[in-house]
Amino acid sequence: MSTYKELKRACFEANMALPKLNLVVYTFGNVSQADADAGVFAIKPSGIPYEELKAEDMVVVDFENQVVEGKMRPSSDTRTHGFLYQRWKGIGGICHTHSTYAVSWAQALRDIPIFGTTHADHNTRAIPCAPPMADDLIAGDYEYMTGQQILDCFQDKQLSYQEVEMVLIGNHGPFTWGKDAQKAVYNSRVLEEIARMAYLTLQINPDARPLKASLIQKHYDRKHGAGAYYGQESC
Repeated sequence: MSTYKELKRACFEANMALPKLNLVVYTFGNVSQADADAGVFAIKPSGIPYEELKAEDMVVVDFENQVVEGKMRPSSDTRTHGFLYQRWKGIGGICHTHSTYAVSWAQALRDIPIFGTTHADHNTRAIPCAPPMADDLIAGDYEYMTGQQILDCFQDKQLSYQEVEMVLIGNHGPFTWGKDAQKAVYNSRVLEEIARMAYLTLQINPDARPLKASLIQKHYDRKHGAGAYYGQESC
């Protein structure tokens, strides 16, 4: 019996949510679930259609990207996942999709501004878009350097990965993360909806202005602040 049965199951369920949420087509996208104590994560195998996937197909690798368990090749984005798990403590899941609206903003090389309270419910900052990768880095360890792109973007814009759990890679697409794989998938769906709303906003009014700071803080704090009151109290 696999030592990582539950880890693989959680990873599999998160990956299977992607087509249900209209975030992927064909074999696009991947989700990973980490076990920080064991220093490993499970990730979707490369190039396998979602309708053919089984929980036991998930590939377990360590944070150095060495396969620990699994018969198939892991996702081509595995080294990006490993890079972030090594450097950003506390995240337990990472999701990468090629969802339409988020990718469109990434291809336009634009941050997604905060136009409304839906965005502010999840972030107090614009969703960042990392600049395209330099040619010499593309020719090198591309997936590893994608992780460095994300890290550099957050450092340059002075962002916290614990608050802003999503990013666009210029000319590529979105990555999201969270405490586990399910939260990473949730963030991917939220990002896609925010990207769609922002696009439509600019179609209706190209001169639309960002949401004012007082509303941004109010909506973020009522969900995430010290006195948060959104939802139900835990028993």
